Amino acid sequence: MSNVPSPVFAATGLSVPAESAVKAGVWADFQAAFGGGLNESDATGQGQLVAALTAIIGARNDLLLQYVNLIDPAFTSGRMQDGIGRIYYQTRISARATVVGVLCTGADGTLIPAGSLAQASDGTIYQCLSSITIPSTGSISATFQAITTGPIACPAGTLNTIYRVVPGWDSITNPADGVVGRMAETPAEFEQRRSASVAVNATGILPAVRGAVLSVDGVVDAFVTENDTDDVRTEGTVDIAPSSLYVAVYGGLDVDVAAAIWSKKQPGCAYTGGTTINVADRASGYSPPYPTYPVKFQRATPLPIFIAISIADNGLVPADAQDAIRTAVVSAFNGGDGLPRARIGGKIYALRFATAVQSAGAWSQVVSISIGTAASPTGSEVDVPIDRMPTISADNISLTLT
Repeated sequence: MSNVPSPVFAATGLSVPAESAVKAGVWADFQAAFGGGLNESDATGQGQLVAALTAIIGARNDLLLQYVNLIDPAFTSGRMQDGIGRIYYQTRISARATVVGVLCTGADGTLIPAGSLAQASDGTIYQCLSSITIPSTGSISATFQAITTGPIACPAGTLNTIYRVVPGWDSITNPADGVVGRMAETPAEFEQRRSASVAVNATGILPAVRGAVLSVDGVVDAFVTENDTDDVRTEGTVDIAPSSLYVAVYGGLDVDVAAAIWSKKQPGCAYTGGTTINVADRASGYSPPYPTYPVKFQRATPLPIFIAISIADNGLVPADAQDAIRTAVVSAFNGGDGLPRARIGGKIYALRFATAVQSAGAWSQVVSISIGTAASPTGSEVDVPIDRMPTISADNISLTLT
């Protein structure tokens, strides 16, 4: 029997021996095998063999410990997390590009082919998702998508330049803000969505509705609450009607969102919201014409967040410090640091971004961070209304040296 201690499964999980204990065990095996008296110096041949075997056993134990931890949804990531997600018929949300509704103007009959390009004021290139033909009215609505994936903000009026000329196409603009894209789903976000998806199997409860809505393709975030009283309940600037369900959604198609809500809400429950979609009941054995039900929900509108950062002027700050810090903060805001992203109806703390600022480099020493919903913010936190989706733009992050 070997003297090398083995990993032990305890009530708190897997426990592996320290490498010093492993090395002592390997030496005991060597001494027993060769009759004792071996020089245990690492400089000897047998010392090098013992050190190598110890490293091999230690690496095996580390791999076993990592595997056991990855089985636990609370600590998993990567391929193992993808496997756990498949148990619930879920796959990780891939990186998505910002989608923008635009108005194209030009000559009657002008064909704007799919893939035609336009440029926003920040330099981002967008492409037309489908071919469109300008009618006699001289303008037509279309949908453009950023070529680059990620959380790229496109405020109203900023997608205004034709990048590749199409004869007869005169101008382009976006009347409203685009639906901001996202980076690939982080381990923390995936686990949060998996947890919410378990509630999808229930009915008549708020987590069930939220879980169903978050499962809709293209939905970035959702907020669900209810008013179970006979009086209007006011939350922030939102008045929730008596005995009604309130769902605020950012992203996804209206018809898909409405169908998800209707599939989980309790019969007889009213709605509060500014968007109304008729949902047909096709799952109850009816023949056309199907019974239809109006479903109301609220489209969350973007809430630009401003962040003011002050770092120490220590003589080490590089010329590209502002770009580096902006990139780190935008990534953290959207969950790129592994923590939950800013959400509808949530609270955003300025100190949430201290680690992101410091991660830009050893030269980045935080003096202060302020946050708000207007330029030159001075606050320490932001309460996000339940009808707004917090968004961040690099241009809204300022840096000063103190």
